[in-house]
Amino acid sequence: MRLPGRLLSLCTPLALLAALASAGCTTADNSNAGPNANAAATPASSPTPAAQNLTAAERPQKINDQMRERGEQDAAAPTLRILEPREGATVEGSTVKVRLSLAGDLKGYQPHKDPATGMGNHIHVILDNQPYEAYYNIGEPFELRNVSAGQHTIRVFASRPWHESYKNEGSFQMVTFTVKDGGDASQPTTTAGGQRMADNANANAAKAAATPAAGATPAASPEGKEMQPSAGGAVDRAKPLLTYSRPKGEYKGADADAIMIDFWLSNAKLQGDGGEYRVRYSVDGGEVKYIDKWEPIWLAGWAAGKHTVKLELVDRAGNLVDNGGYNSTSRDITVVK
Repeated sequence: MRLPGRLLSLCTPLALLAALASAGCTTADNSNAGPNANAAATPASSPTPAAQNLTAAERPQKINDQMRERGEQDAAAPTLRILEPREGATVEGSTVKVRLSLAGDLKGYQPHKDPATGMGNHIHVILDNQPYEAYYNIGEPFELRNVSAGQHTIRVFASRPWHESYKNEGSFQMVTFTVKDGGDASQPTTTAGGQRMADNANANAAKAAATPAAGATPAASPEGKEMQPSAGGAVDRAKPLLTYSRPKGEYKGADADAIMIDFWLSNAKLQGDGGEYRVRYSVDGGEVKYIDKWEPIWLAGWAAGKHTVKLELVDRAGNLVDNGGYNSTSRDITVVK
C-alpha cells in the first residue's frame, strides 16, 4: 500500500527514534569489565574502559610513617581466645555474641578506634566465609545479628589499623557452633505447617527490645553487624586453611594507589617459607599469579570501577586444596579515582 507523502514524512522520524531507542537498550554496561573483557562488545559510541596493568608496589609511605609512630607495636605477638561462643555450642536465637580475650607480648598493642580518624588496632571477625567485620572494643561483645539457623564457623585474628594481620601463633582462632531458631530477614517466620507467624520474629523482637521507652536515654548500641544468610562448610581445623582478609570494600584517592592483598594461613607453609603450598590470585579473571611467602603484597595500577579479587590455596601441582569451600574465595571491591 502506498502511503500519502505527509504520513510518510511523519513515520520516518518515528522509525529513527525507535531504532535509536533499541540501540540504547543494547549498550553494554562495562563497569565491572576486567582487563580481558571483549572490546568488540563495546559500542563505538561508548568510552573504552581504562587499561589496567597491575604491578607489585612497595608498602605505601603513609603506612611506613604509621609504623614508625607506633613504636614496637608491629613487633607484638597478640594472642586471642574466643570466650563465646564456645566450640560445639548451640546458640538460641538469631543474635550471636562474640567475646574475646587478648594476651601475649603486646608491646602496647590494644584494639581501639581513634575518634578523629576512625582507625585503630582491631580484630577481624569472620562468620563462615563472609567478608570480615572490624571489632574495636573487645571489652564489650561484638554482635552478629540475624544469623540463620544451622552450623556456622567464626574465625578471628588480630589486625593493624590498615588491616594487615598479625601472623604469630595464637593470633588466629576459630570455633564451630550451631544456631537454633535463627533469623533471616528475607524470609517470614512460619510454623512447621507453613502458617505465617511474622515477617521475622527474631528481628522484630530484637528491634522492640532495642527501642527505648518514651523519655528514656537511648543506650549506646554495641558493635555488631546484620549478617547475610549463610552456612558454614565442614571445616577441618587440622587441614590447610586460607582465610581471605584484604582487599575489601571501597578504595578512594591515595588509598587506591597501592592496594594490599593479605590473608591468614593455617596448617600450611608456602614454598618461599620452606613449604609446599602457594597462594594463587587473579583480578577480574585475568592473569593468574602466585604468592610464595606469607606476607602482604601491594598492587598498583588499578583502574577506576569495580573489580573482583580471587585468592586460592593450591598445592605444588597447582591443585586447589579444599577445606569446607573456604580455600577459594572471591571479593568485589570498588576503586574510586
